Amino acid sequence: MKTISALELKNRLDNGDELYILDVREPHEFAENNMGGVLLPLGKIAQLEIDDIDDWRNKEVIVHCRSGMRSMQAIMMLESAGFSNLSNLEGGILAWDALPK
Repeated sequence: MKTISALELKNRLDNGDELYILDVREPHEFAENNMGGVLLPLGKIAQLEIDDIDDWRNKEVIVHCRSGMRSMQAIMMLESAGFSNLSNLEGGILAWDALPK
């Protein structure tokens, strides 16, 4: 499974790279703090309710959660559903929030 560090992600976003950010946390977590990605909770992915991101199948998608565990599960499920270019954000949004602003 490919991974990306929070710093690498920040640098790539700052450089204008075309990346698709998928947040697999719960709505209340997303409401408290998010990095502007698309919210699709892990439970919906498990039920293959992925129509909202179906056109991302061949895009570079960065998947994240709070710490990196749910996003790993989501990646395995999405790969089984035909997504081909997924990376897990190491340390999740906790690592993202720890970056210097």
